[in-house]
Amino acid sequence: MIKSMTGFGRCEVLRESRKFTVELKGVNHRYLDTNIRMPKKLNFFETAIRTLLKQYANRGKIDIFITYEDMAESQASLKYNEGLAAEYMKYFKKMEEAFGIENDIRVSALSRCPEVLTMEEQRGDDEELWAGLKEALDGAFAQFVETRTAEGENLERDILEKLKGMEELVAYIEERSPDIISEYRARLEEKVKELLADTQLEEGRIAAEVVVFADKICTDEEVVRLKSHIGHMRETLKEKEGIGRKLDFIAQEMNREANTILSKANDMEVSNCAIGLKTEIEKVREQIQNIE
Repeated sequence: MIKSMTGFGRCEVLRESRKFTVELKGVNHRYLDTNIRMPKKLNFFETAIRTLLKQYANRGKIDIFITYEDMAESQASLKYNEGLAAEYMKYFKKMEEAFGIENDIRVSALSRCPEVLTMEEQRGDDEELWAGLKEALDGAFAQFVETRTAEGENLERDILEKLKGMEELVAYIEERSPDIISEYRARLEEKVKELLADTQLEEGRIAAEVVVFADKICTDEEVVRLKSHIGHMRETLKEKEGIGRKLDFIAQEMNREANTILSKANDMEVSNCAIGLKTEIEKVREQIQNIE
């Protein structure tokens, strides 16, 4: 089943005193482009998050938003930098001697000097933290895939309907081609009769002219290739995933054949069909841009 690159997923997990919330949204992109916003405490898991995402998505611009709450008592601790405090006191002593002023530094003042006393958050169990985060990620990613798959089904139905319409246009062009040659021969014979009056027509000359005309407007090769491309696209749509680029390439080839038919067309009806083909192919290409 094909998947769209547009989707949304959300999951909230509560483990003991820890709450993990993951939201993500995806839009079209040529490659997999991931942007993750999360608390600093979880930055350690960024590589693991990106690796996990690749199991669920191959293409798209995906934004992931992660929030984390620890409702237990604070795990922060106070850290005293004795070496830095000694450095401060050493320089205060030098200042006292150099400027002849009283060294009135007290403990309360020294403790307020930068980095002497700092609050440091105690790191918890990484495995336990990752287990909770991964559960939330898996839940959000699974929902994300569901929405992409549902959208992909709609895209597939629309593309198949358009392929059916394209086949009808190609069939009409194929059916119309012999009539164009017959009509050209009739017009040519009539024109020659008008010009030559009672002079006998040279059948060989007319036949040769008709052959040249038929060769110029012949679209047999283009029609065969178009049929092949339409069938190829149908088969590709049955593949499981990662078909967006392949479908886009097939659509480009289809457009190339439609352009050639339009350039060869010497008949209004065929020209209109070729224009209709190009219009439908462009619509298909627009839809393909949404496929992973």
